[in-house]
Amino acid sequence: MATDSILFAITLLLWAAGWIVFGCVRKDSPGADKTALADQLSIIIPARNEERNLPNLLRSLASQPVKPAQIIVVDDGSTDRTADLARQLGATVIPSGPLPDGWRGKTWACHQGARAATGDLLLFLDADTWFEPNGLAVALSSFRSGAFSIGPYHAVQKPYEDLSLFFNLNMIAGTVPNGLFGQMLFVDRESYQHIRGHETVRGRILENFWLANQFRAADIPVRSAAGWRVLSFRMYPNGLGELIQGWTKGFASGAGQTPRGTLVLIVAWMVGLMLAPLGGLVTGDWLRGGAAYLLCAAQVAWFSRLAGAFRWFTAVLYPAPLIFFFVVFAWSMLRSGKRVQWKGREILAD
Repeated sequence: MATDSILFAITLLLWAAGWIVFGCVRKDSPGADKTALADQLSIIIPARNEERNLPNLLRSLASQPVKPAQIIVVDDGSTDRTADLARQLGATVIPSGPLPDGWRGKTWACHQGARAATGDLLLFLDADTWFEPNGLAVALSSFRSGAFSIGPYHAVQKPYEDLSLFFNLNMIAGTVPNGLFGQMLFVDRESYQHIRGHETVRGRILENFWLANQFRAADIPVRSAAGWRVLSFRMYPNGLGELIQGWTKGFASGAGQTPRGTLVLIVAWMVGLMLAPLGGLVTGDWLRGGAAYLLCAAQVAWFSRLAGAFRWFTAVLYPAPLIFFFVVFAWSMLRSGKRVQWKGREILAD
């Protein structure tokens, strides 16, 4: 019985670590109306074979009451209709030049887009994101100075996409409020040029972590917020294989960039989540084991609302996406520094 009580107490203690981790994650409170800044705004979208995703983003921009001065799509060697659709939807299309040695496709595309941009404010967006109604105005009002990022809300549609739950939660916990998300970067041109922009992270897959380090080293403010009702995205919509490939290519490296204290709390929390279902199995104390499991499931359900439209059964069955996370994370660690396939290119995983 003493062992049962100790295990239950440890589980509750680790469960509490989750509230500490996600306590600072909330929707940003926009400042004063800054819609006039749209006249200075250049939006830069790197795109490679994004004919399925890009139209959603460009249509969302066209429907915003606030209009940017410029929308640039850098076509990164697409073999589909990405460039044609971008032109049809009103964007300026720049064909990417040959990929130089030492550069990643995305960083090279962003670099070229920034050189072509005319605005004093630069907004880099992944092609699989889109703004919610009035989202651009909210983003403008939230921007202050330096580098700002919004973590997109995951618009989950197919059941396999629910497996991304703990990846999304870790991404948010490791970024908000003092990091940068990879899907969106809002920065003033002076700050961007001061650190030499994407050139300084040209060889990185998860360039957002390294950009944040460069900004901080230059004493340039770095800030981020969750993007519910502001910015959304749909990650890896083309099947489970794409989802595994996408998370494998650099997630372990990204975890290594998470602040040490935050990382310890995240690991402790996830260990507690695993102890909850195992406790009843190991000790036979199904009453306390069941209570711990229900507490954990309720907590996961609450946190999942920060990250995306994950279905209720994902929280109830949370050990499944959690085990999936552990397996893919381990595979990402094993693949780190090795060549992987991504968007038709062979790249060296971070």
